[in-house]
Amino acid sequence: MIRKLLFGSLGLAPIAIALHYLADLPQTTEFVLAAAALIPLAWIIGEATEHAAEHTGPGIGGFLNATFGNAPELIIALIALNEGLNEVVRGSLTGSVVSNLLLVLGAALVAGGRGTLDRYSSFLAFGLLAAATVVFLIPAIPGWDGDPERRRLAVLAVPVAIVLLVLYVGVTWYSLRRHSALHVASDEEIMAWSLRLSLFALGLATIATAFVAEILVGSLEAFADKAGLSEFFVAAVVVAIVGNAAEHGGAVVVAYRGKIALAGEIALASAAQVAVFLIPAVMLISWIIDPLALSFRPVEIGALAAATVFTALVLWKGQSSRLRGILLLLGYVAVVVAFFVAGDR
Repeated sequence: MIRKLLFGSLGLAPIAIALHYLADLPQTTEFVLAAAALIPLAWIIGEATEHAAEHTGPGIGGFLNATFGNAPELIIALIALNEGLNEVVRGSLTGSVVSNLLLVLGAALVAGGRGTLDRYSSFLAFGLLAAATVVFLIPAIPGWDGDPERRRLAVLAVPVAIVLLVLYVGVTWYSLRRHSALHVASDEEIMAWSLRLSLFALGLATIATAFVAEILVGSLEAFADKAGLSEFFVAAVVVAIVGNAAEHGGAVVVAYRGKIALAGEIALASAAQVAVFLIPAVMLISWIIDPLALSFRPVEIGALAAATVFTALVLWKGQSSRLRGILLLLGYVAVVVAFFVAGDR
């Protein structure tokens, strides 16, 4: 029943896109409709990822989901950057990392219950997140005084972005080789979608998600004003959650079906990919539009550090349980409160 409902609601995406271009809807309505349209898209991405993982293993399957799932976040960041919403860009990206670590992974553990995670792969992701958080201090601390958008800070962020991208390429190459060597084909592969069909579904759903995400960011300011929330909060919480809809759906679906290792890979790979690939990539691309300074606020750096350490401690033994998932969700509630209190800069 739920599968039929989700499959039928895939039509929300083309409806949202058509109404955006053909009708004159209130922007708050567009925001809500776009958010609703992302839910079935997240489900189909989760379905396609699970089938792809039958051919590739959980490590590479998680990497595929993180890659396709993070495409809308890149679109959101570039659109917001083009509109001069730099705080929205930074807030949505840091909020994405935190929501992947605490909200997505927490929801997946609650859905999946007891199981075993790939401890080595998990702590490799934690290492990347810790390294990124420390390196972000270089351009962030000078931005705590004076104009956070001054060009010197953007220049300072260039070598930081390059170092993180090199680190990401090296670690990803090693990780994919490791998972490829460990993966052994299972009998279930006979029943799975073909790898080509899985990748096609992932690509198509990602394209649709990107269009819907564009509508979302275009109505963000109106929604924030109507809801009485700061733009930073909407970006770091609402947009980050919606932007991570693919990871939410993918992780929860596969965890519920007992594939805890894949669910963990989806959440952690996505968090690490945003931190060491998406953020530096957006920063470098921003020089084509308007140079973006990585002048993250203390509350953002603190949230990144706390989420990384807390999640690592909760998953220290490489075991999952519903209690661990609840702890992560409570941690996310604490971060949301901190973002709400912080308000705009």
